[in-house]
Amino acid sequence: MRVEPPRSDWRFPGPARFDPDDDLVAAGADLAPGTLLEAYRRGLFPMPSDRRGDPMLWFSPVHRGVLPLDGLRVSRSLRRSVRRFEIRVDTAVPEVIDACADPRRPAGWIDLAIRAAYLELHRLGWVHSVEAWCDGRLAGGLYGVSIGGLFAGESMFHRETDASKVALVALVELLRDVPGEPRLLDVQWQTPHLASLGVVQMSRREYLGLLPEAVAATVPRAFA
Repeated sequence: MRVEPPRSDWRFPGPARFDPDDDLVAAGADLAPGTLLEAYRRGLFPMPSDRRGDPMLWFSPVHRGVLPLDGLRVSRSLRRSVRRFEIRVDTAVPEVIDACADPRRPAGWIDLAIRAAYLELHRLGWVHSVEAWCDGRLAGGLYGVSIGGLFAGESMFHRETDASKVALVALVELLRDVPGEPRLLDVQWQTPHLASLGVVQMSRREYLGLLPEAVAATVPRAFA
């Protein structure tokens, strides 16, 4: 069951104050549950600075990466891989986050503060993992923030070929639980890898226009 935390003591700037050419829109605040939820409801997400001791950075990409639920590209080989894995939800959230935070991964950004903050949001019912298991082993997965019909994907990982892609296929199916219900699958930025799976870019204005209806929608059953 979801628990709504106390409201944040911080206030984020509105879109009128965003630099139209910069993904970075704010710095500071904290990672309390109420602060994080307020940020996602406004289309922002946090990432720590590369420099130790700097304030938290908050982003609202000028070009937002979004995966339309009817736009996922599933190759023939990926369809075969889907049959190899067992999908579970929320059975290994700490392990998924830790795998995503592996310092050996290039461009890693998940530090101890981020880890603790998202585990607390999971405890309150707002953060969820979709996991691909094979022979009793966690082979890959993803995690993100679920608010109404919004799923804000944070990170994904794989230990076996296609495991993270299979988790993404499963996530899309979980979000299709109620036909016609507003859903928004946010992946922050489009990368060549994500583009190959169907992720598209939309303008910040378009994303923020879709966001209120999405967060007000019914929560998918898998994450309720």
